[in-house]
Order: sequence, then structure tokens, then C-alpha cells
Amino acid sequence: MLIAEQLSRHYIVRQGMFKPKGLVKALDGVSFTLEPGQTLAVVGESGCGKSTLARQVTMIEKPTGGSLYLDGHNVAQANHKTLKQLRPLVQMVFQNPYASLNPRKQIGTMLAEPLLINTALSGSERREKVQEMMARVGLRSEFFARYPHMFSGGQRQRIAIARALMLDPKIVVADEPVSALDVSIQAQVLNLLMDLQEQTGVAYLFVSHNLAVVEHIAHEVMVMYLGKTVEQGSKTQIFAKPLHPYTRALLASTPKLKASDRQIRVQLQGELPSPLNPPSGCTFHKRCPYAVARCREEVPELRSFNGQWAACHRVEEIS
Repeated sequence: MLIAEQLSRHYIVRQGMFKPKGLVKALDGVSFTLEPGQTLAVVGESGCGKSTLARQVTMIEKPTGGSLYLDGHNVAQANHKTLKQLRPLVQMVFQNPYASLNPRKQIGTMLAEPLLINTALSGSERREKVQEMMARVGLRSEFFARYPHMFSGGQRQRIAIARALMLDPKIVVADEPVSALDVSIQAQVLNLLMDLQEQTGVAYLFVSHNLAVVEHIAHEVMVMYLGKTVEQGSKTQIFAKPLHPYTRALLASTPKLKASDRQIRVQLQGELPSPLNPPSGCTFHKRCPYAVARCREEVPELRSFNGQWAACHRVEEIS
């Protein structure tokens, strides 16, 4: 359904009045595929390129390099007319349910707006479809004429999910959709997303830094660091046997109730490097406890290890 090949997005930024402009490689050669009815989770620290990737997939921005195929069309080379046809196929659920809904519009009007813009349905048909979608996401019909401030955070996120599904998209990009919610509400929203996926066959690109959430909802996991993919594989592979030291550190930092489920803690040194001045060689080498001279000089390739991909020179030795 979605194929990304060496996808890149670079930004030219000002560093100061008398300094030369810098280049930020927010995405630097990312490749993946997304299958119908599957969830690809993209994880990593803030600044690793997760939200930039979401903007490429939703066609908010065009890639700097590489290709992104959606429904057989290369988004990177598509004209305005083609992009207009493709955009209804990809919808987005934003992180903050308190900011993503217009406070001056009624819920029914907000949910009907995608249908008004993109379809030829009559007013009564739009209202009927809105009420069907509200029932599907667990919202009562009397909520139709209410405003966002009348709802809780969990209910607002249900409204946002309903809005994203109004046009029957093939892909929904969920950018940290539960991070602003209480833990008990998070579980309800995640279960709703999984139920809707089972009913409709929609594919999710799920952006998150919470590995406990990812373990609950994902089928495939892609771990990113400074705009690059450092590890990729099925959820079972990533959580059972992480290959990259960065993935191990992320998993070790996730609290576990059972002692048998806890990972050996990996001590990371220093802070995330500046994307304006990334380290040479492996971008992770300054924080990696296993780094050697080769890591400082040579950029590791993303290699396959029994169907699981990792970009590390020392995978065999660490394993």
C-alpha cells in the first residue's frame, strides 16, 4: 500500500546573523513498506525524524530525495492534481486532542466537513454517515450538536479518530495519539484503533516514543536515530531480541512488572547530538558502550539478520 525508498527530507536553517546557513537532515535515506491492515510503529527520541516522516506520508511536505509510492503513484514527483486525488487516502490523528479540534465548530459539522469538501453527498446523507461513524467510535448521537469543550480528552480523541476515518482512508498516520491522555484512557483509545483496523482493514503508521504502547498495537517496528533507521523488524523480533545497542537502551528504559521481562540496562553516555552537526561514522557512536574505532569512521549499512534489519558494525559480537 505504501512503499518508501531512500526517503529523505533536508532543511536549510539559519544559525545566526553572521553565520553560514546549516543543513539539517531530518530524514536521511529511510526505506519501509506498509501493508493493508497492518501497523508500522516508528519509535525513537525527540528529534529523530518521526514527525518529519509523518509529514511526508501525509503529503504536507514533499521529500527532498528518494521516492514514496502511494497507490502506485510516486508522491515525490506527483503534480497538484494527482496529490489532490491521493490526499483523501491518507488521514492523520494528531497528538493533542485539545488543540486539534476547532473550538468554534459543533462536532457534527466538524465530522461532516471532509464529506462536504470531497464528496457529492447531500446534507441528509452526510448527517447519516456522520452518525454512523460516531456510533462506530463509541459516541452517542446526541453529541452531534455539542462543542469540543464539552468532552473529555478521551472523547475528543475519539472524535479526531472519527474525523480521520470519514473518507474511508487506506492509511491513518497517528502521531503520538495517546501521549496526552491518562493511562486508563490510553488503553481504551488503543483498543478502539485496533477494533477499527480489524473492521476496515486500514493501515496505521503509528508514531510513538512509548514502547509499552507500541508493544500493544504494532505489527512491525522501525527504530530511528537522527533521521536514519537503526533497526527494523517484526514486533516479536524487536522486543524478544533487539540487535542494535540503541534499541536495547530504549527497551531497558521501559518499566516492566516481571523481573524476567526486564532487559539488561544499557548505559548511554551524553545527550542526543545536534542534527546540524551529526557525528562522523555511526551517528550513535558517541553514546554507544560498544563503539570501536571503526564506528567513528565508517557509516554502518542496514543489514538483514534472519529477517530483522540493523545498522551496526558489531551486531554479531554483541549478540
